Amino acid sequence: MSRPPVPFRMLFSVAAAVWAPMAFALGILTALDLLSGGVAVLVALVLAPVLAFLVRPYLADLVALRAYVEELGIRDTAATPRFTFRTVPAEVHAMIDRLHRAWLKRRGDLEQGMAASATVLDRLPDPLLLLDKDRKIVRGNIAARELFGASVPGRDLSAALRNPDVLAAADRVLGGGEEAAVEVTLPVPVERTFLAGIIALPTPTADGTVAILRLQDLTEIKRTEQMRADFVANVSHELKTPLTTLLGYIETLRGPARDDREASARFLGIMNQQATRMNSLVEDLLSLSRIELHEHKAPTGRVDLAHVLDTVVDLFQMRAGARGQKIELSLPPDMPETLGDPVELSQVFENLIGNAVRYGGPNSTIRVAARAVPAANGGATGAIAVSVADEGEGIPKEHLPRLTERFYRVDAARSRELGGTGLGLAIVKHIVNRHRGDLKIESEPGRGSTFTVILPVAGAKT
Repeated sequence: MSRPPVPFRMLFSVAAAVWAPMAFALGILTALDLLSGGVAVLVALVLAPVLAFLVRPYLADLVALRAYVEELGIRDTAATPRFTFRTVPAEVHAMIDRLHRAWLKRRGDLEQGMAASATVLDRLPDPLLLLDKDRKIVRGNIAARELFGASVPGRDLSAALRNPDVLAAADRVLGGGEEAAVEVTLPVPVERTFLAGIIALPTPTADGTVAILRLQDLTEIKRTEQMRADFVANVSHELKTPLTTLLGYIETLRGPARDDREASARFLGIMNQQATRMNSLVEDLLSLSRIELHEHKAPTGRVDLAHVLDTVVDLFQMRAGARGQKIELSLPPDMPETLGDPVELSQVFENLIGNAVRYGGPNSTIRVAARAVPAANGGATGAIAVSVADEGEGIPKEHLPRLTERFYRVDAARSRELGGTGLGLAIVKHIVNRHRGDLKIESEPGRGSTFTVILPVAGAKT
């Protein structure tokens, strides 16, 4: 590297510092009459430039060494300076160079360690938020960024979790209190329950992290508990009637109708109908349980919805024809793919079209139509809406908000007579929720019903 110039002030100060004791010595010699005044002045005047000339190379080495150290402070490498004297400046440079290389190695080790720690944090399934002493979020792992968004770091914890109990617990831990755990429910996009555990670190990290907040997902546990309670309450009620019927007919067949072939044949038909109803109920309950357990995990596969609708409509054509009904399918050209699970989406439209066939009335038309829905707020993908419309009796307005509740029926007796389990629309609602879609129900007594499922369109393939 080029040698920087020696500042005049530095050269003057050092030369003067060396010249001053010599001038003082000349003054003493003059006072002792060992040297004449004129000679002393002359010698003093000659010494000043000579001393400046002698110290200048040494100062230049020091200035070059200082410039080298300053450059290392800005970047990781710096050109080795040229020294006039291979003594102290060169030795100091060698020491600085060794220290710098050791520092670079240690920094590299620390960066590798931090990168490894970040990778481990990102691979953990539970959302983690790292907090500083002011309750600001330093960073979050991948699970936390998926839950709260990538813009949370740098903001207060309340930007991600507005639960007052969680914020109070975080304040206690940051204030020196013991670790705390608080149960919190997040309502969107699908309601989930977490156990928020907050623990302080023994010492702050380099990025200012002093505490970690971990969210343990309790959703499946809670839903399992709720489903168990619902199963006992609802299923016991729904199974009681067909079981009572079966037991009654079995007792009759074993007793008074033991030898009555005509009654036996009729009773066995009724028993088969009741057993089929119970089997359908159990299958729907199991299906609903599986869907609810994974409802918070949106599917990411691409589905050809046109193919799904074609297949489901073909499945019901014969059943509809037996009632004199006609199913019309209308799809737009170049219908886009949607994000989802093809099996679950087939189940949605099997339930909706099956209900339309069941309640649509004989000799009527069932219309299945799809249309594009523009993207909201200028988005790029938009959605696809699929409607299933029947020409049945319709549903009174007061019943519409409760149609997707389990076992809710507008006419319980008619529903059971037609083979309904009371779970079809509940299954539809939970599948649509899992797909981050929407279900709209429109109906008017005497004019039929329309069920519309709105699903997000898959983005363009890359």
